[in-house]
Amino acid sequence: MADNPAITTEELMEIIPGPDFPTGGIILGRSGIRRAYETGRGSIVIRGKVEIEQQSNGKETIIVTELPYQVNKARLVEKIAELVRDKRIDGITHLADESDRTGMRVVIEVRRDANAHVLLNNLYKHTALQSSFGINMLALVDGQPKILALKEILYHYLEHQKVVIRRRTQYELRKAEDRAHILEGLRIALDHIDEIIALIRGSKTTEEAKTGLMERFNLTERQSQAILDMRLQRLTGLERDKIENEYQELLVLISELRAILADEQKVVEIIREELLEVKQRFADDRRTEITSGGAEMLEDEDLIPVENSVLTLTHNGYIKRLPANTYRSQRRGGRGIQGMGTNDDDFVEHLLNTSTHDTILFFTSKGRVFRKKGYEVPEYSRTAKGLPIINLLDFAKEEKVTAMIPVEKFEAEKYLFFATREGIVKRTSVADFANIRSNGLIALTLRGDDELIGVKMTNGNQNIAIGTRDGMLIKFSEQDIRSMGRVASGVRGIRLREGDIAVGMDTVAEGDEILVVTEKGFGKRTPEDEYRIQSRGGYGLKTLNVTDRNGPLVAMKTVDGTEDLMLITIHGILIRMDIEDISSIGRSTQGVRLIRLGEDELVATVAKVEKEHEDEHDEHEETNEEVEELADSSENNETTEPNED
Repeated sequence: MADNPAITTEELMEIIPGPDFPTGGIILGRSGIRRAYETGRGSIVIRGKVEIEQQSNGKETIIVTELPYQVNKARLVEKIAELVRDKRIDGITHLADESDRTGMRVVIEVRRDANAHVLLNNLYKHTALQSSFGINMLALVDGQPKILALKEILYHYLEHQKVVIRRRTQYELRKAEDRAHILEGLRIALDHIDEIIALIRGSKTTEEAKTGLMERFNLTERQSQAILDMRLQRLTGLERDKIENEYQELLVLISELRAILADEQKVVEIIREELLEVKQRFADDRRTEITSGGAEMLEDEDLIPVENSVLTLTHNGYIKRLPANTYRSQRRGGRGIQGMGTNDDDFVEHLLNTSTHDTILFFTSKGRVFRKKGYEVPEYSRTAKGLPIINLLDFAKEEKVTAMIPVEKFEAEKYLFFATREGIVKRTSVADFANIRSNGLIALTLRGDDELIGVKMTNGNQNIAIGTRDGMLIKFSEQDIRSMGRVASGVRGIRLREGDIAVGMDTVAEGDEILVVTEKGFGKRTPEDEYRIQSRGGYGLKTLNVTDRNGPLVAMKTVDGTEDLMLITIHGILIRMDIEDISSIGRSTQGVRLIRLGEDELVATVAKVEKEHEDEHDEHEETNEEVEELADSSENNETTEPNED
């Protein structure tokens, strides 16, 4: 500050990063410090220093070694015990204070099935293990109280130190000049010692002697008194040399002191030297750690464990979250289990496998997008109805959710690929959807009465497949479609015959298989290499023989054999099966029975989920019936038409 009065707060913070408390701890983030340093007021969040140790028996232990400033350890331990007793915090099996003269140590043992990190976040939220510390930089400036920023504090400190140095220098100068004045008189006395002794001996009184010295040698009263007070030993040669040396040293000192008072830069240099001396004597290592880029306060997300979940959304708009292991894997052809409680006129339409910490993008039939965190979707039991999604998302009554996409990070090099019922497609960078208002954003501009049927995340170099209700499928490179803005309407992806609509869109990788499912519970897998790459905008190739027996397509997806498949009927019956249990057969076939449906039962929707490994099946599951496989190849010829751009 002395060298560069125009220094900024940011530059000062490179040297003064923040408060250093005697009890250590961790300051979360620098924004609170910066605010205080720039304005004089602010608040910082301090956490105790904690380690999580893994025990040999597999259990975890939380070790607290430092506390936030002014937090009482005994009261903290008492508060934790109270929270455990009131069951406001679950998962602590033992609490002990093992502090001794070597340092502080509070031991919190965690139950084997509990998550130590989530438990620690709850301790941060509910106890003083994380505390806010207010900064109020109040000081007296010229007798008036003022709130000062860091730079102002340093300025006034320097000005104060300059005053101190000047006053000290002036005091030392007065002392040196006074002493030099006396020594000048002694030097005169030593030079005329015989005459002075005779004058003193001839005087009747001290006053007469003093007056005589002042008149005879032009001395001051103080010099005359010093001569009269001088001891005879000062007349020796050694003493005479000491007086002379002291006088010469004082002359040098007086010159230096006067130079200091005449040059402010010399005053600043003295301040610097003295502070460096203080640093050398008293500096020690920093105790309080400052984290950079961390959240100032705990978000709700920090209190939620990372868990795989299944999100279900019904046709009438009821949403809920379930643990991913709710459903046990069955063989194809089974009757399934009740996956969700619904009304007679409702059924599960969307099912998504995600994480509680993922961001879920909800795309509606009208081309709008909303966002929620996975944990913000309420968790219900397997048979519960769920929450009306209009209570979660602010969209119009005529809108319905047509796609749910989990996003971990909004990366510019990733894309969202859109497809509509009329075969229109578009791709847009995921980064364009990083900031979504509570009332949603336009994700796609639709033409006429068109509706959005699907959204997929891609890496920009993938192949896309679109299937139609009448059993046609087209496969093309997504690079055929340039990246467009968020509100663009898109281009034609597949040309539809009269009465046909697109029912599914998915990405295709080498070695994948095309899975199709009909509304009467039939389905099959077909290797993707049976579908040649075409240009977008054509009619595509036949992917399934649609008959009265199997019904029109309700879903088209790509699989690689590592997934499970969930089928949901219009009455809420759900069955989970291994993809490998579904036959892999040619394009122009009718497929095999996947689920045996009751009267008036139809397949409503299909979802891929992570494979679930089960060593045993529930003894109460019904025995699987023999599967009827219909590999009727009566229409084995491909029906293709030229692509039309």
